[in-house]
Amino acid sequence: MQLLTSLLLAAATVQAHYTFPRLVINGNPEEKDWSVTRMTKNAQSKQGVENPTSPDIRCYSSQNAGGIATLPAGATIHYISSQQINHPGPTQYYLAKVPEGKTAATWDGSGAVWFKFHTEMPTMDKNKQLTWPGQNEYKTTNATVPKATPEGEYLLRVEQIALHLAMQANKAQFYLACSQVKITGGDSGTPGPLVSLPGAYKSTDPGILVNLNTLAPSAYIPPGPAVWSG
Repeated sequence: MQLLTSLLLAAATVQAHYTFPRLVINGNPEEKDWSVTRMTKNAQSKQGVENPTSPDIRCYSSQNAGGIATLPAGATIHYISSQQINHPGPTQYYLAKVPEGKTAATWDGSGAVWFKFHTEMPTMDKNKQLTWPGQNEYKTTNATVPKATPEGEYLLRVEQIALHLAMQANKAQFYLACSQVKITGGDSGTPGPLVSLPGAYKSTDPGILVNLNTLAPSAYIPPGPAVWSG
């Protein structure tokens, strides 16, 4: 009986975790899982990153993807989730422009190159619990790539920060993925502020170390830089 209970608990834990294996652009998903999205280290375990200063906070990838997706500036994007996104917390999107002479197929995204273009704020539900857009869905929330984003190859990064245990340091869980994309039809905007990953987050940031039971929705501060909207 004890063994059965342990197995059931383990299965429940895995079901509560998720990955984002497939990017969707203007309603069109990538051909198959991990074809332009880099396979993450938790593809099997589904466990999130807990240390926001770890190198895994950048892309958590175990291998690069085989393709590069065409992403029109101004497009609407989201990711399909392997399981229901049932933990409270924000979804955020970042882009990093690939340097001249390199390609999204192999570039590692190092340096102060990442800018955030989308985040989410919570509301209070009827049970007086903080809840975020997209919670309990099988996909991340939609985001729009700013029309002013310059053309070129990029890494596109999505993260959903699960905050159900975040009242303890290094207990927030980051579920994330990076996709290899080529932005077309863009403009001459200057994205920023630019940050490094790791580097943009600390374990003690108020959006990462937070007790949701004592917080008003408007008091939540999403971690990372300000959003660039073009």
